[in-house]
Amino acid sequence: MLERLTPQAPDALLALIKLYAADPRPDKIDLGVGVYRTGQGDTPIFAAVKQAEQRLLDEQDSKSYLGPEGDMGFVNALMPHVFGANATMRGRISGMQTPGGTGAVRLAVALAQRAGVEKLHLGKPSWPNHAQILNDIGLDIVWFEHARSDGTANLEAVLDTISGAGPNAAVLLHGACHNPTGIDYTPQQWDAIADALAESGAFPIIDLAYQGLGHGMEEDAYGMRRVLGAVPEAFVAYSCDKNFGVYRDRVGAFYAMVRESGDLDKVFSNANALARAAWSMPPDHGGAVARIVLRDPALTELWLDELTQMRERMRQVRERLGAAGIAGSVNLAPLAHQNGLFSTLPVTPEQVVQLREEHAIYMAGSGRINIAGLTAGNIDKFIGAVAAVTS
Repeated sequence: MLERLTPQAPDALLALIKLYAADPRPDKIDLGVGVYRTGQGDTPIFAAVKQAEQRLLDEQDSKSYLGPEGDMGFVNALMPHVFGANATMRGRISGMQTPGGTGAVRLAVALAQRAGVEKLHLGKPSWPNHAQILNDIGLDIVWFEHARSDGTANLEAVLDTISGAGPNAAVLLHGACHNPTGIDYTPQQWDAIADALAESGAFPIIDLAYQGLGHGMEEDAYGMRRVLGAVPEAFVAYSCDKNFGVYRDRVGAFYAMVRESGDLDKVFSNANALARAAWSMPPDHGGAVARIVLRDPALTELWLDELTQMRERMRQVRERLGAAGIAGSVNLAPLAHQNGLFSTLPVTPEQVVQLREEHAIYMAGSGRINIAGLTAGNIDKFIGAVAAVTS
């Protein structure tokens, strides 16, 4: 039977990793892999995480099963940071742990489909795995244009999409630090989006994978909180992989907000059943570490300080790129006002290859770059190379 399988194209970013590793040039630049890097090019473990891991090693007395909901201590300790300490919808929200933000997105989409959602509206471009998950589940995708050519969000497109979504439709929105463009909605635009969702009845799914990497924990949660304050029910897919730096530990959470608190049992009995069939129960280590950090005020403060350092370094890189202005035919100025790890350059696939072959600069074929891959030592080379291949 296995001969019936059709070979699938390798993941482009994984292939890029191999190409970068094999490149002997000492001045090569990796802008492909979506992880944070320091100014020295390292992806460190947070000091808060290290301390929590040591405490876990010393104090954990069992590795018995937790169940499909995972570490509820972690899920509940995270909630004030996600929804706010004084969230008015408290009592109507609950959650469960998932294997990373990817698991949270998949669970949200699968549960929405089980509840009757027949199509999902998704901004283009989006994180490539969004479409892959939706196609695998069998949910129809309806695309709308997320970004304008001037590097700003296309508010009219998302408002038209929401108003015309019709019954049994969901809209998936990036909560902050849009991947792959870095183009976010402003607070005023989120206000309009929340009002449109309230009026249309379309079901919101918010993917909040980079809270704290844009402008701050509170600022980056504004859009999601504004939507949840306007609608009766919604799903939130959350990732701690980036803002705790625990990528390989796969730490995520799925949250549901319902009309009445009595509906939570029904929602999560279905969510648990879907999780049980997909991954049985999520990996424990990263969630337990995050729980320890979030329950200890001193470790929480240390974690937030480290997150601030990450955010400020990426903001400095963006300001330097923005100050460069026009590089060849590419206007870098809008990058200064974008957020998070990623931005997408208006370059062709051929120019991406040219950057790699002639300048040892590695990025996705779409032109997406990881801002954190740029440092004081290589950013001038990068700007010059972009100018050279696009002039």
